[in-house]
Amino acid sequence: MDTITKIDILFSKYCDGFGEIQIRSFNGKKDAEKIHQWVTKPYAQYWQMQEFTITQVEEEYQKIEDSKHQHVCIGVLHGKPIFLMEYYDPNKDSIADHYDVLPGDIGMHILVAPLEKKIPKFTWNVFSTVMDFLFADPETKRIVVEPDVANQKIHVLNTKAGFRYIKEIQLPHKKAHLAICTYKDYKSAIQNTHI
Repeated sequence: MDTITKIDILFSKYCDGFGEIQIRSFNGKKDAEKIHQWVTKPYAQYWQMQEFTITQVEEEYQKIEDSKHQHVCIGVLHGKPIFLMEYYDPNKDSIADHYDVLPGDIGMHILVAPLEKKIPKFTWNVFSTVMDFLFADPETKRIVVEPDVANQKIHVLNTKAGFRYIKEIQLPHKKAHLAICTYKDYKSAIQNTHI
């Protein structure tokens, strides 16, 4: 179980019929083993960490945190970690070579924990909580994602959340879709979605 103090919580959202999802900062020692369990499973192939050890996972995420322009967060439900989320400054990332970064752009990656049994709306509740967290910062104007072109599941979620797919791009480690979502597009999308 994940013991969280109020100080640890960066964001919290109650989802009807689901519970309160909390987002907290990454804790290398505490989180590395759980993240390792996720990223080494076949479904997480797009994270390219299948062969990583627990130590390598911890070091990789600590590097992200130490960079100051990227951050790692853990999502928690009923005391259990249920997702990993990274957000970053696109100006400091290779994605900046592929589009005109505007003030207020924030990049995002998300990895949802594997489920032992199906929970209705689980992934959508997680994804919309991440979107609400990022847009809760008044300086965030657009969320930018660059999912692997082959990752069909994330394309469905992105589209449902209002992301507009701009073009295919070649990043150093993958062929990706560049997609962007404004707050207005997000709000419009969720109003038109039966969730």
